[in-house]
Amino acid sequence: MKEQVTIASREFALSNLDKVLWPEDGYTKGELINHYVQVAPYLLPHLRGRPLVLTRFPDGIRGKSFYQKNAPDYLPEWIRTFSWYSTDSQRYINFIVAEEPAALAWLANQACIEMHPWLSSIPTLDYPDFVVIDLDPSKGSSYQDVISIALLVKELLDNLDLRSYPKTSGSEGLHIYIPIVNSYTYEQVRKFAQAVASLVAEVLPKIATIERSVKQRGSKVYVDYLQNALGKTLSSVYSVRPRPGAPVSTPLLWEEVPQVMPSQFTIKTIFPRLQEKGDLFAPVLYDRQSLDHACRKLGVSLL
Repeated sequence: MKEQVTIASREFALSNLDKVLWPEDGYTKGELINHYVQVAPYLLPHLRGRPLVLTRFPDGIRGKSFYQKNAPDYLPEWIRTFSWYSTDSQRYINFIVAEEPAALAWLANQACIEMHPWLSSIPTLDYPDFVVIDLDPSKGSSYQDVISIALLVKELLDNLDLRSYPKTSGSEGLHIYIPIVNSYTYEQVRKFAQAVASLVAEVLPKIATIERSVKQRGSKVYVDYLQNALGKTLSSVYSVRPRPGAPVSTPLLWEEVPQVMPSQFTIKTIFPRLQEKGDLFAPVLYDRQSLDHACRKLGVSLL
């Protein structure tokens, strides 16, 4: 069953709107599309000009899923793409770049639940716009551990005179973004993030680790700095996640971090919050900071 729609002058077909993607909750593909159309004014500034990696769930969150980097042959010509040569796979990848509400709706119609933008934008692809610290819980760790580690990261960054912005991952962790001037390479940014993560693991060794091996982490929270690499991605702010309840990656004020649970923010609850608070993640796009002073304080050489 197809339905023709027009979104901001783009006319295209949507299909199977009643298909259930979240079986426990009964949420449908139509509700996913509606989320992305409604959230577009808040989400699109964070996607504009960035290659996207998408996660598709054609049979719902309990079915098989796959990552999509290459744009499909049937992509509408009005959706922007960006061709990039991957030295890893030794081929060109034609990434989708979502820059209008209709593009989000079209992608959601393909059962793209998650949107993962690059940390750098196309004009300055080798120079990220943010440092990211991904707090990823292990089995046996608690969300209280995540909170304790996040607040320590905040204290450390404050001492380095750096402003930082937290968001829920949409799963069980937190992402911390430090917006920077895009004059540092990914390698330089990763060095800085590693120094921060290592300090945190030293101060809280019982609950935090930078151990890459999942088996070796035990029940500690992984303080992941390795996402600071060309082509690596995190779920976007306002992206839906393929978990029960349809949680949404949501920006927080720092004072909210100890007070809320990530599961509070879903496709059913996010919009009253957005109407009340606006886009709390907007400063990530313009609050550009130098890492030079912080690196000197940490004794990190970026040469």
